[in-house]
Amino acid sequence: MANNSCTVVTFGNFKGGTGKTTNSTMIAYSLAKMGYKVLLSDQDPQANATSLYLKTKAILSDDIVSFEKTLMAAIQAEDLSSIVTEIKDNLFLLPSFSDFALYPKFLEKKFPNDIDRVQYFSSLIEPLKAEFDFIFIDVPPTISIITDSALYASDFVVVVLQTHERSLQGAEVFTTYLQSLIDEYEADMDILGILPVLLKNGAPVDVATLENAKEIFGEHNLFKTLVKNMERLKRFDITGITEDDMHDKRVITSYDAVAKEFLERLQLTVGDEKNV
Repeated sequence: MANNSCTVVTFGNFKGGTGKTTNSTMIAYSLAKMGYKVLLSDQDPQANATSLYLKTKAILSDDIVSFEKTLMAAIQAEDLSSIVTEIKDNLFLLPSFSDFALYPKFLEKKFPNDIDRVQYFSSLIEPLKAEFDFIFIDVPPTISIITDSALYASDFVVVVLQTHERSLQGAEVFTTYLQSLIDEYEADMDILGILPVLLKNGAPVDVATLENAKEIFGEHNLFKTLVKNMERLKRFDITGITEDDMHDKRVITSYDAVAKEFLERLQLTVGDEKNV
């Protein structure tokens, strides 16, 4: 799709295991199928998004897939374009590895002040924006310069909320922290929405957590499309994303609906820059 403007989106929550990686990778996958050109930047040293996408690429290419340079190495070389890895039509990856844990120390050595450290990644992805409709950033569930850099570079944030109390608390802390970044660094970002991920479909705890989230964040800020608990998603972590049987197709269809609402929310926020 012709790119008029690139939108950078970080998926986050300060509680681990809420489905940030699963949802960022699956929504990106659906948008790519719709014809949008999407780049996912894996900024979590655990590199789970990288693992999922490389397995997906291996299935599609029927070959062993690897990468010669990591995101950390590309950052040190000040050239992210050298590691852009095509996964499938319209879907690309900036692959991470455990060495990305060195990023904070690298920034401390390179820059004497906080603002330059926070802004650095934003300057590195700027040249890539001309090539993509969306850049998604997957971050660790921690308060760190890694997360700060991603958020500063973002236009929007999707807060992933798994329906249990600790995830709700993590989402509250995360949204408060976003405002502190905006205040301290004059970051130009906004929350696109809170994406509910059901821990157990229809369970009383899930229903109660959703109601609490509506009271805290406002019902209009929650995605209407709920991500239901689907066992097939766990299999994707082992096999890569597949579209072979009815269980695969159920997952893909669900995320197509989430991606559609993502676009609708974006259009309501920024107007007609994206064609829905």
